[in-house]
Amino acid sequence: MNVERSELLAGIGHDALWALIEGRHGDPFSILGPHESGGMTIMRVYLPGAEGVDLIEAASGRVVAPFSIAHPSGLFAAAVGSRMPYRLRITWPDGEQITEDPYSFGLLLGELDLHLISEGTHYSLSRTLGAVEMSVDEVAGVRFAVWAPNARRVSVVGDFNAWDGRRNPMRLRQSAGVWELFVPRLAPGERYKFEIIDAHGNCLPQKADPVARASEAAPSTASIVASSTRFRWTDDNWMKGRSRQERLEGPISVYEVHAGSWLRENGGRSLDWAELSQRLVPYVRAMGFTHIELLPIMEHPFGGSWGYQPLGLFAPTGRYGTPEDFAYFIDRCHGAGIGVILDWVPAHFPTDVWGLARFDGTALYEHEDPREGFHRDWNTLIYNLGRNEVKGFLIASALEWLERYHIDGLRVDAVASMLYRDYSRNEGEWIPNQYGGRENLEAVEFFKHLNSIIHERCPHAMTIAEESTAWPGVTKPPEEGGLGFDMKWNMGWMHDSLSYIEKDPVYRSYHHGTMTFGMIYAYSERFILPISHDEVVYGKGSLLGKMPGDEWQKFANLRSYLAFMWGHPGKKLMFMGGEIAQPGEWNHDASISWDVLDRPAHAGLQRLVKDLNGFYGEEPALQFGDFHSEGFEWAAANDSVNSVLGMLRYAPERSSSVLVVSNFTPVPRYGYRIGVPRDGVWIERMTTDAREYGGSGLVNGAVPSEPIPAHGRQHSLSLMLPPLATVFLKSP
Repeated sequence: MNVERSELLAGIGHDALWALIEGRHGDPFSILGPHESGGMTIMRVYLPGAEGVDLIEAASGRVVAPFSIAHPSGLFAAAVGSRMPYRLRITWPDGEQITEDPYSFGLLLGELDLHLISEGTHYSLSRTLGAVEMSVDEVAGVRFAVWAPNARRVSVVGDFNAWDGRRNPMRLRQSAGVWELFVPRLAPGERYKFEIIDAHGNCLPQKADPVARASEAAPSTASIVASSTRFRWTDDNWMKGRSRQERLEGPISVYEVHAGSWLRENGGRSLDWAELSQRLVPYVRAMGFTHIELLPIMEHPFGGSWGYQPLGLFAPTGRYGTPEDFAYFIDRCHGAGIGVILDWVPAHFPTDVWGLARFDGTALYEHEDPREGFHRDWNTLIYNLGRNEVKGFLIASALEWLERYHIDGLRVDAVASMLYRDYSRNEGEWIPNQYGGRENLEAVEFFKHLNSIIHERCPHAMTIAEESTAWPGVTKPPEEGGLGFDMKWNMGWMHDSLSYIEKDPVYRSYHHGTMTFGMIYAYSERFILPISHDEVVYGKGSLLGKMPGDEWQKFANLRSYLAFMWGHPGKKLMFMGGEIAQPGEWNHDASISWDVLDRPAHAGLQRLVKDLNGFYGEEPALQFGDFHSEGFEWAAANDSVNSVLGMLRYAPERSSSVLVVSNFTPVPRYGYRIGVPRDGVWIERMTTDAREYGGSGLVNGAVPSEPIPAHGRQHSLSLMLPPLATVFLKSP
């Protein structure tokens, strides 16, 4: 059909044409694709660099018409008598391409999707926004969608269009500020970003996809189209096993891991997820830990942040493999009976220009005012939790890990920094809430809603707060005024107990109360006792290095302290390397010092941790009092002179009990009398002074009670307390 150039461009004003040519047009569908005009259908495509284009009938494959050059910049147009399913045959300088026209497809996202996105209640964002492999009108390809309400124009760019933002501009769905485009014949593995022109006409640095489910490994920054094929899980029994509440009542002993530095091969290469499945999982199972907690594995640009400055909240980092590889690792953990907890960071994000910062040219994810929106401690930006779309984005991220990857729990980082508007700020550097207070009311509501949604949709999953203040009700249900977390890190216990054990024993009697103070508030929340990565970095030294005395005393102190921790109410968490008494401070660029296990003292401590986990896992009396006050009593709390502490742990209904006694001096105590709740022969189940752990071998064995009152009880034991040791005795 011979048509004049003016007819091919009918209805397109001069300004609109130049906006398209220059890549500034915000409504490309108004020009490109099929349009009815004067009783015929005009097809237009914009393909800068193409040498020619033919219109092909989809059904027969025959050439219907060649496209004419409507503008020498790369705008081609053809006229046909009526609309038909069609394809394009594009001749490029280096070859030929046959594809459907991205601008021939109708609206992609439904009105309900758009409404829920705007409302902040679309909790399946990774299936709606981002890059979704799918078929539209029986054509396979990828649907791209991104929230950028203040942009003038958004394009998807990638290898498939030479990273040219003019070629694939997107359509704006104004009700939600979401841009969408279906690109035919793309497949998983394609790299892409979004090119955005802001409201002032500035072309921003190309942005990674906030909802990408896969990303390039750093230092590369492109997003990757992930496969929509579901992973073949084999963990049905695990997922349908005990409820979250049952698991909370049982033993929880967490091995905290930085995946990149747990073990490195020759040359310093980190293990990938498949290798970690073969090496880390059997090790954790053999050591008796119930859970692995991974420092953040969400995609992050700077390895030195250990993952705590993430930008890809929906994508496992490409450093250790593909999303499928990560799912395989989780599946292998569950197959070994090990739960997986992920550190998750909703508090802040880095300022990298290709990330979330001023995503569409405005403070979209962050606050505009730096008094609300900038963390000086970390040079990061703070999420604006007053914005529905941002809250929805974060909650959808949390659910992505729990639902798609079968994660068993999220440990939420830096909760205190979110709860207080004046966190780490001086007077005048923060904005009070609407009532003039320092509490961040938006964050409070966010946590309540987050935990309610997680517990409703993921009944298997638990949430844990890293909250370092005395904020009330962190682990109370939202309906009772709490934040709704299942557990909270007991930072106070950690600081107090470490400060005590670091002191020379000669001074410990003056600080006895620091070891008992934690029980005053132990049941105000459900606590985890954390000896985490934060205690072995930034010049703090290793756990072993904190201990006073000569080498023998250092190991004895550490053995006694860890056993005291396992005997104390609260779930347990230990950072990798602590279980082998790594001599040096943790270095994320190196491996744990596994070679120290050639030395008996280090191997002995490792065996002790394994046996502590085993005893804890099999003994209800060491579990019940974690969260229930009736499961704990002090057996001896006030003997500061001898630096001796005694704890009684009870099973439900006091069906059994365990006595835990610690002697924190290097002096053996012979005939030490301590009251017990029942008579009979008490059996020493563990002592940190056993020779197999590196101790001197002083043991009690079986100890009969005597009708001699002590510590307010009618019966007592006469014990031999080894120096710098903790002993466990079980009741008859």
